[in-house]
Amino acid sequence: MVDHLANTEINSQRIAAVENCFGASGQPLAVPGRVLLGEGILTKECRKKPKPRIFFLFNDILVYGSIVINKRKYNSQHIIPLEDVTLETLPDTLQMKNRWMIKTSKKSFVVSAASLTERKEWISHLEECIRHLLTKTGRQPSTEHAAPWIPDKATDICMRCTQTKFSTLTRRHHCRKCGFVVCADCSRQRFLMPRLSPKPLRVCNLCYRQLLAEKKEEAEADRRQSEPIRSAVPGYEPSSGDDSDKSDDDKADQWPADTEFYTSEVSWSSFHS
Repeated sequence: MVDHLANTEINSQRIAAVENCFGASGQPLAVPGRVLLGEGILTKECRKKPKPRIFFLFNDILVYGSIVINKRKYNSQHIIPLEDVTLETLPDTLQMKNRWMIKTSKKSFVVSAASLTERKEWISHLEECIRHLLTKTGRQPSTEHAAPWIPDKATDICMRCTQTKFSTLTRRHHCRKCGFVVCADCSRQRFLMPRLSPKPLRVCNLCYRQLLAEKKEEAEADRRQSEPIRSAVPGYEPSSGDDSDKSDDDKADQWPADTEFYTSEVSWSSFHS
């Protein structure tokens, strides 16, 4: 189907229509060989509450955004390369059904479909596109994924110290390493995680200690590797740099599997043929 649609006028028109809906705030989507395979509204788990989002599945990327006027105007465009995507089916809760997680190295989040059939259709098309891309590029499936953020309403207290109670004045924060909801005192550190951002990110105290230990181990491994060179080359001194990234990481109790966070919303999807 992809080969059949790749250079057709109908495919060009569909992609142009998506670009037009995002307007100047979106990135150009038309590139040689790119095909729009399907589109639909899914409920995305957000920090505050579940919200409907428009999703567009192309043969190489997944695009989603906020709905201003359905089929006419969208904003907050996000583009995810499918080579970086891993899917995980999740159990239903009383408030949110037909759930699955979209995991990438930079961001992971939960979505739900209006029906079990719709979820199967989305997952089937996504997995087929991912397999095709990995076969084409020779890459292995991604094994490192960003932690999904625990929704704010999942807890009224800090998930690290379990002492601080959140209120209007005591705000919630999220550790970028583990995704836990934590208080300011438990997340004062920052750590540079290039996979997620070029800037140091907020991490909880436990994750910070873990990240520091990992960094120390890497530095020690590099030092051991340089020892043969230093001994073999007289006068050799490796260049040194002071990497003082502050950060914070975490290891936490698992959240109960039966916790109900979400409210399902009506959605629809259609795949092009």
